[in-house]
Amino acid sequence: MAASASPGHPSGGPHPHIPVLDLSLLDTHPSRFDGAVRAAAHDVGFFYLTGHGLRRERIDEVLATARAFFALPQADKDAIAMINSPHFRGYTRLGGELTRGAVDWREQIDIGTEREAPSGPGPDHRNLLGPNQWPAALPELRAVMERWDADLSRISLTLLRSWARSLGADPRVFDEAFATDPATLIKIVRYPAGTASEQGVGAHKDSGVLTLLLVDPDSEGLQVLPPGADEWVDVPPVPGAFIVNLGEMLEVGTDGYLHATEHRVVNRVRGADRISVPYFFNPAVTARMPHLPLPTGLRTGITADPDNPIFATYGENAWKSRLRAHPDVAARHYPQSAS
Repeated sequence: MAASASPGHPSGGPHPHIPVLDLSLLDTHPSRFDGAVRAAAHDVGFFYLTGHGLRRERIDEVLATARAFFALPQADKDAIAMINSPHFRGYTRLGGELTRGAVDWREQIDIGTEREAPSGPGPDHRNLLGPNQWPAALPELRAVMERWDADLSRISLTLLRSWARSLGADPRVFDEAFATDPATLIKIVRYPAGTASEQGVGAHKDSGVLTLLLVDPDSEGLQVLPPGADEWVDVPPVPGAFIVNLGEMLEVGTDGYLHATEHRVVNRVRGADRISVPYFFNPAVTARMPHLPLPTGLRTGITADPDNPIFATYGENAWKSRLRAHPDVAARHYPQSAS
């Protein structure tokens, strides 16, 4: 399926607001793909990505491993509870995370880039790097997720280079920020069906650069609010495709021309649980997002929200979000920041 979006008029997805782009078009018609991905990021901030080169077996392996994790006894999951990690890594029970102060009804494990804990004085946000907590009862989880990180980081960097080209910049302008100690993050999430809480995760924008979302084929509940829209748009799965959205750092780096779009997940009233595996492509915690020198006509301005300030350094921006989302972890390990 070729990239069918054109600047100003995204089309081709299950909903007319959400375009479908084929990454393999870069091999044959790179300028067409660059134009389509630029339009999708500016007009919607969300799109489907096919032609990414990952085999069905790899995708099935990740989803099967995700289901195996949630099938573990509760005690095995609680043994790696996030409350024990000053790096915000590990397992969160149902109702253990907040978005804008409201409870998200989902359970999940957060897995970041595997690093030693930082030592010596420095800003708190350095602690976004550190060791993960891995479940002893599912030893294969680590290898599967580390391979997934490597696969998706290559795809993500390819997309960033395409955006840079499409905006008249050096295609490798973003590379340096990701060259050393990137703070990539994988969440494995289960949204239970048939619960009293409709909020799977509340409306929000991602604090990083770029998100690639893998969802199970029967998934429902993801909704987006495109720029200028007054109603939420459903984003159902497309077989074999990632759902891609932009984070606040890319909005900062392009003076608001590329949009970080609000999205949420609404839990099902009935049916099967929803399994999703979002991959957050983030630079080093100390990296400032490179600023692309756009022509005046392309500058639209960064979203201004006094309740959600956006910081140019990735670590500061992510730290803001983690403290709000996990106040119990913040209170235990960073009481001064949490107060």
